[in-house]
Amino acid sequence: MGSEPGSSPTFRAPAGDKAANLIRETGRIRWEYIPNEFFALVREMKLIQRWQPHFNVQHKRKRIYAFVKLTREIAPRILPVTRVVADGSLYFGPFPAVGKVGATVRELAHAVGLRDCPGPTPVFFDDQLEVFKGGRTPLCMWAELGSCLAPCCGGSTGEAYHRQAEVARCFLEGRTREPLIGLEHRRDEAVARMDFEYAGVLRDRIERLQTSQDQLAAFGGSVESLTLLYRVPGFAGDDRIYLIRRGRIQRDHVYPRSTRDRNRVSKAVEEVFRSVDRGPAALRPHEAADILLVARWFELRPKELKRTATPKQWLENGTIGRPRRAKRTVAASRGAPA
Repeated sequence: MGSEPGSSPTFRAPAGDKAANLIRETGRIRWEYIPNEFFALVREMKLIQRWQPHFNVQHKRKRIYAFVKLTREIAPRILPVTRVVADGSLYFGPFPAVGKVGATVRELAHAVGLRDCPGPTPVFFDDQLEVFKGGRTPLCMWAELGSCLAPCCGGSTGEAYHRQAEVARCFLEGRTREPLIGLEHRRDEAVARMDFEYAGVLRDRIERLQTSQDQLAAFGGSVESLTLLYRVPGFAGDDRIYLIRRGRIQRDHVYPRSTRDRNRVSKAVEEVFRSVDRGPAALRPHEAADILLVARWFELRPKELKRTATPKQWLENGTIGRPRRAKRTVAASRGAPA
């Protein structure tokens, strides 16, 4: 970078370098002040996700985490995915390795009777009004095996199908064991007729589904522990306080220095933490990445938890331990268009 006195700075880089390509594609540069590294990372992630800049790789590549997706289709499906998108679906997770999740999702779908065919497959519920009704045949073998309610051929009513979709949702939220109970009954029946090979298959399926539900419960617990107020030092004393509920950053405020400011923050704390929360299992698209980033931040920096307080502690004391001073300003506009 070089410039003449009184002129705008000039950016230069050797031809062929990534920096040179970036300069060539840049129309203008806008600096955005962010007072600390924590929120700079959050802001950068959001900008990259919004604009998808060509030269940024991080936050665009597929995650190592997998999610279970409950679609909003006329006949909902449950699918393994590696990212969340704004399509109105419900997302549960995250889970490790997508391959294992894929097998578990198929087993859950078959346990509750949900279809696993492609989304565009035509759906015809039994109670659906049709001029020419009857004569439809299943499009796959799962209906014949009793593992699918077969909405492709009027195998169930819309009400019955959506009830099973709700069972799948409750299972993923840890609120029911109904799919496991059904498999356990089938396992016991197989043992009674001495079909031990099939009973072993069902036993393994039960264990995998139970493990998946336990993982969801464990994730919910770790997210619940990230319900706190986080004080972060900033440049030149610009300390901020972040209100984080179940891993999601809800609000941020300048750290209060007066009684009036503390009362203002306390009011915000009551509004954020006493409002109705739908639970940690189902994630909105933009929230999943926030949770993973916040969880990763504290996982790599456990000492930062000393700068936190629970909502109850704040309302009782109105203060959080004094942080060390930040040494410099952090900008969070790398690679994002103005």
